[in-house]
Amino acid sequence: MKKNLLLAACLCCLCLTATQRVRAQYVPTPENLEARKQFEGFRFGIFLHWGIYSEFAQGEWYLNTGQLNKDEYAKAASCFYPVRFNAQEWVKAIRESGARYITFTSRHHDGFSMFHTAQNRYNIVDATPFGRDVLQELADACHEQGVRLHLYYSILDWIRDDYPIGRTGRFTGRTLKPNYDTYFAFMKNQVRELLTRYRDVEGIWLDGYWDHDEDSIPFDWRMEEFYRYIHSIKPACLIGNNHHITPIEGEDFQMFERDLPGENKAGLSGQDISHLPLEMCQTMNGMWGYKVADQNYKSAEELIQLIVRAAAKNSNLLLNIGPQPNGELPALALDRLKKIGAWMSRNGRSVYGTQATSLPEQPWGVTTQNGKSLFLHVLQPGSAVEVPLPKKPRGVFSIDGGKYPLGWNYDRRRKVLTVSLPEALPQDDYVIEVVR
Repeated sequence: MKKNLLLAACLCCLCLTATQRVRAQYVPTPENLEARKQFEGFRFGIFLHWGIYSEFAQGEWYLNTGQLNKDEYAKAASCFYPVRFNAQEWVKAIRESGARYITFTSRHHDGFSMFHTAQNRYNIVDATPFGRDVLQELADACHEQGVRLHLYYSILDWIRDDYPIGRTGRFTGRTLKPNYDTYFAFMKNQVRELLTRYRDVEGIWLDGYWDHDEDSIPFDWRMEEFYRYIHSIKPACLIGNNHHITPIEGEDFQMFERDLPGENKAGLSGQDISHLPLEMCQTMNGMWGYKVADQNYKSAEELIQLIVRAAAKNSNLLLNIGPQPNGELPALALDRLKKIGAWMSRNGRSVYGTQATSLPEQPWGVTTQNGKSLFLHVLQPGSAVEVPLPKKPRGVFSIDGGKYPLGWNYDRRRKVLTVSLPEALPQDDYVIEVVR
């Protein structure tokens, strides 16, 4: 009898555990699924890394890499006055580049908030003579100009005493009093402010999870709890985490740092590709935050090819710019945005809303598709392009700002389409539309 009772109790416990597990599983709302679908169609966005670190002009990690004292570093806030900041001009330049969304750094690892927060006074309104909420102005400009807004938020902090120290920020001079409960509450309060005070925030881009990847005992970030909290405030909000691992339950898109999905040249993106919407992030020059010595900007042609190669892997490209301390976007960044915009205005339909094909990257380039249209992106020009095709196409055109018929031949036996190319081709991407 006792054995039967014990067995029954165990079964009850197992059933309860299973039920709890099912209840804990994240089920995206219809609004969230629709937001994911729209996000996948954007294909191109702009990342903005801006904070008081721009005054040092040494990149966004200077508090850590320079092994600076946090209190000396904080003095930069007292003279941060970006007199030439104009949110409308920023958003206009970004919109005209063809980018569909902006991801802005609301708070980076240095702990300084680029928005007006009630959680401390270490923010752009209370701690600087500028006294303006740049995020509010940016959100308003995005709303008015039809550009979507996502927010970067660091989950690690190099100055707070209660943050459980990881492998970075060890020399900032803080008095360590680790208490993840209070730090977790601080983050929740800030994220609530971001999602309720600023209009049209559609995504949260988290960073810093890797700070505890060398702990001898795995650190519990309580991410699933954090995600549930975010979704309870705004179910449609898209959550991504730059943790460099397989997506965690509750995330809405998967990101890859400095690499296309499936590649790992930078050593940060070896994780498997999930079923979630994808995004790769890359710098326009070499740094995320403004660095005065870094003028090594990628060419417009290289950046256009990166947008296209990302789309061919079902991924968005989030292309970073580090604004200057005076509030301006660097001239070279504006030049690249203008050139990208000119190309996108002529060829954008071969990128926006497209999906990958089953054809891997070819010696001549990559492919995307949308409905009955197959787009051939010729990145390495030759005399002709060959592509397997199960049926003879209805037509083949160049789409550079229009629809221009091209010479082509279809081999029914081999089921291969051969397209003749003009002698002079652009250095960025020559797009061919095959109507099936």
